[in-house]
Amino acid sequence: MKIFNRYCLLLIGLLLPSISMAADAVKVEQAWARSTAPGQEVGAAYLNLESTTDATLTAVTSPSAGSIEIHRMSMNKGVMEMRKLDALPLPAGKVVKLEPGGYHLMLFDLKKSLKAGDQLEFSLRIKDKSGKSRIQQVRLPVKSDD
Repeated sequence: MKIFNRYCLLLIGLLLPSISMAADAVKVEQAWARSTAPGQEVGAAYLNLESTTDATLTAVTSPSAGSIEIHRMSMNKGVMEMRKLDALPLPAGKVVKLEPGGYHLMLFDLKKSLKAGDQLEFSLRIKDKSGKSRIQQVRLPVKSDD
């Protein structure tokens, strides 16, 4: 029995680093959502993503919104354009910024107004280069523009 226990501990010790590396494959920083006016049904969220390997953000969900889309805002001949993206590439080792005026998350059919100080939960679906998808949970604060 002692040999079995030592073997199990050794196996766990060898597997834990690979499990934690997979869990931390995408680092999320500077995550926040913009507060909304009462009755406003659309909001926006921003965050920085950095993947250790080539990956793709393919979907985002939250219990706070009916649906969430990945968008890109850009200027074209003096006209601001906003386009929905089906996916957002996350090149290995590069920070992909979702920020006002660029890539961002659009939150549709908000369940309630987003108030400064609230916390929102998001599920990010990330697909690695082999095509395997996983969900990464993110919690972010709501901030006001003030």
